[in-house]
Amino acid sequence: MGKDYYAILGVDRKASADDIKKAYHKLALKLHPDRNPGDKAAEERFKDVNEAYAVLSNDQKRKQYDSFGAEGFGKRFSQEEIFEDFDFQSILQDLGLHLGGGGIFDSLFGRGAKGGRGQKVHVDWRGAPRGGGHAGMKGQDATLELRIGFYESIHGGERVVSLPSASGGWDKVSVKIPPGVTTGKKLRVRGKGQASPLGGEPGDLYLTILVEPDPVFTRDGDNLHCEVKVPLSVFVLGGSVEVPSLSGPKQVKVKAGTQPGTQLRLKRLGAPGTHGTIGDLYARLMPQFPEAPSARVHALFEDLAKEGW
Repeated sequence: MGKDYYAILGVDRKASADDIKKAYHKLALKLHPDRNPGDKAAEERFKDVNEAYAVLSNDQKRKQYDSFGAEGFGKRFSQEEIFEDFDFQSILQDLGLHLGGGGIFDSLFGRGAKGGRGQKVHVDWRGAPRGGGHAGMKGQDATLELRIGFYESIHGGERVVSLPSASGGWDKVSVKIPPGVTTGKKLRVRGKGQASPLGGEPGDLYLTILVEPDPVFTRDGDNLHCEVKVPLSVFVLGGSVEVPSLSGPKQVKVKAGTQPGTQLRLKRLGAPGTHGTIGDLYARLMPQFPEAPSARVHALFEDLAKEGW
């Protein structure tokens, strides 16, 4: 089941942005771990409150949450996408609180939220050899795989990754993810590889993108595909069906006599391309059969069977 963010914050679904902000501030002050040391229940509520505010304080995310519903939103959006661009540091500082440490912040930060710890990754150093060479030789390049959510690949965003530093610690690197990026796409961040041992320029950072699968949409280039369950009566008599899209459900007409497996094309409702193009959405219509038909429905199907259906 998805989370009811409005209930978590204790506000009405038509609450204004100011009302949502006030409710969040009140709960954040009450549930902050510094004020509830060792209280696991308060810690979990604090996490839920921050998640709820990360969505409802963002106009676009709130609209998507309202369109898809709690359960649909939870299936479509990863934690990384939920906390993307959510500035914990500034928000908590405004309340006189600090980020602190411990497991709770490890679970919240590093998921696209500003002020987070980023994510530690295994780095494969490659390029120029450490020894020998000539003065001014460029440092080694770094390569890593970066796993992102489906909606993050569609809308783009920014991630913070951590690379091992020469001092043995970790250096944080901000990476911009362009809208429309696909699995296998390589991003280059100049000057964020290994430092040159000979005084030259540092190497570059190369990231290979891996996009998490989505339970609703599959992607083929810039086009998206999904399946829509349709009552048998609509195939025979015609009607309308609700088709999911990136911008929310769309009502689409179905002609009488449409056959199961037919694909409907919704122009320019697909994924954005990296060159400013937008793909189409293809919805395959699949029959929806009753799992436990009533006696009346059973009788109707018996009559249809007599007619050769």
